[in-house]
Amino acid sequence: MPTGDSSTVPPVPPSEPPPELAILAPEWTPTLAYAAFPRLSTWRLTHPDGRVRFAKIDLEDSYPTLEGEAERMRWAAAFLPVPSVVTVDRFDDCTVLITEGMPGRDGMDPEWRGDLPALVSAFGKGLAAFHRSVDETLCPFRFALDAAMEHIHHRVDTGLIRPTREFEHEFAHLTLDAALTMLHECAPATEDLVVCHGDYCPPNTLLCDGRVTGYVDLGELGVADRWRDIAIGSWSTGWSFGPEFEALFYESYGIAPDPERIRFYRLLWALGS
Repeated sequence: MPTGDSSTVPPVPPSEPPPELAILAPEWTPTLAYAAFPRLSTWRLTHPDGRVRFAKIDLEDSYPTLEGEAERMRWAAAFLPVPSVVTVDRFDDCTVLITEGMPGRDGMDPEWRGDLPALVSAFGKGLAAFHRSVDETLCPFRFALDAAMEHIHHRVDTGLIRPTREFEHEFAHLTLDAALTMLHECAPATEDLVVCHGDYCPPNTLLCDGRVTGYVDLGELGVADRWRDIAIGSWSTGWSFGPEFEALFYESYGIAPDPERIRFYRLLWALGS
């Protein structure tokens, strides 16, 4: 998820498409679509007949893995409008996930900027629709509180958390030890479990005709408290469109803000993604 932090140095985009695309999609023309980090890029693939696919390239095989994302999309396709997986292949230097294109433009497209209240309203309603679409008991991917805490401690033990990069905005002043202490102190006693997107932000939604019609970047999909998505959805609303729109996001979802859960799940995201 883009942070919206203007102090963050933007990633250097790849200068050339990876050679693996010529192997997996020899008739398709690649154009760089997105480069969130130096290790991870997305390429728009265009066929001579006009068809469009997207290829995600991961150079480090880090969390969440592209194999895990492919597995989640294949499962979610029975319930939600998500990309169809064409192939996921591991090479010596990278992993490549290719999916079919979907209708719509993502939530950061300039087309939607003319009416930000309508966009934010659609964004909040799109998350509510996601949470209503699937019975959580059917989902094999779990990220409830125990699993989430185990994931965080694994990242700590293996040295994967870098506070200077992960801790932004209201957590920028925290050391790793202080962040872990806060996480345990504010952990909720109960959970309202739903199938969560896992990284619900405007670039990860597709819109048509004023509503969310598709969901992408599903590598962290799994059963969790609904506030895992709501806290990050409202956060990304503020970063992307202005903090004055966060209240409209909650209203459009149909829920009142819960400051304690918001703080916990934002910190969990900072430590865990």
